[in-house]
Amino acid sequence: MEGNGYVKILLASPIDPATIESLEATYDVRHAVNAEPRLLAEAISDRETVVLRSGVQLTAEVLKQAPDMKLIVRAGSGLDNIDVNFARERGIRVIRVPGMSALPVAEFTFAMLLSLARKVTLADRLIRQGHWPKADLGGALLRGKTLGIVGAGNIGSLVGEMGHAWGMRVLGCVARPTAPVGQHLFERGITMTDFDTIVAEADFLCLHVPLDNHTRNLVDASVLTRMKPGSLLVNMARGGVVDEQALLKQLDEGSTVAGAALDVHEQEGEGTMSPFVELPNVVLTPHIGAMALDSQRLIGDRAAVLIQAFHEGRLDEEIQDGEHVA
Repeated sequence: MEGNGYVKILLASPIDPATIESLEATYDVRHAVNAEPRLLAEAISDRETVVLRSGVQLTAEVLKQAPDMKLIVRAGSGLDNIDVNFARERGIRVIRVPGMSALPVAEFTFAMLLSLARKVTLADRLIRQGHWPKADLGGALLRGKTLGIVGAGNIGSLVGEMGHAWGMRVLGCVARPTAPVGQHLFERGITMTDFDTIVAEADFLCLHVPLDNHTRNLVDASVLTRMKPGSLLVNMARGGVVDEQALLKQLDEGSTVAGAALDVHEQEGEGTMSPFVELPNVVLTPHIGAMALDSQRLIGDRAAVLIQAFHEGRLDEEIQDGEHVA
């Protein structure tokens, strides 16, 4: 491997500072963090490798501007912001770094769930305004309640395991249910069932599915009206998995869903305004589920290893289960 300038890398999203320092010491690194499509297309034009997270749309139109592109590294698990089919057609390798995100997202799911159930965010807001509405801030216990996991994979199964440890009854569903998957979930305290059963019985409904043609608007008006009265919804998947207008209507009416915690949104980024901002029974965060500092360091380290392996011609020897996409 030669020195600085040998490989041209674009960092299109924020990553761990130590990883940036390491990459800049070895490669020709350009920064275009969360750039709008036109500026992203300009920045990527002569690059061979791009590293990105969820906030950047790597469309076919953008990739067409990068004739030398050879490697896309997705720091995280979701792929809905990358035109994987176009990359595959062009022979561009797509690698993701999913494993280190599971634990922080699972832990943050419980932070959201507890904040929503015990009205932590609302209490904080009111006390900062000079109020002391202690009698109005009662909330539900978790123990003995039913936790429904839609997408009981790497992240969802961890959430279920944590729920079981809290004394919750945990139900989970997966896209491809099999006996071995059911046994694996059972060993973690999760009963595998179907989507409709989870919707009907969950006191807390947590979403952990990728966004694709099968899951877009998975939780729509029909699903929301079938949820258990007084139930709470936690979306840690992608904004497009929930029909936000239908959820807004349901929260206003209050016939089934009593509240929601949303880390992901249909529209994200600086300057966007959530339609839920005025609702006291909604907790909002800016897609930070995976942003635990410890995990970000591990993701950065792994991304750097994969980049080096690719440009040394040994990527296939280095990649681990779940990392290879195309």
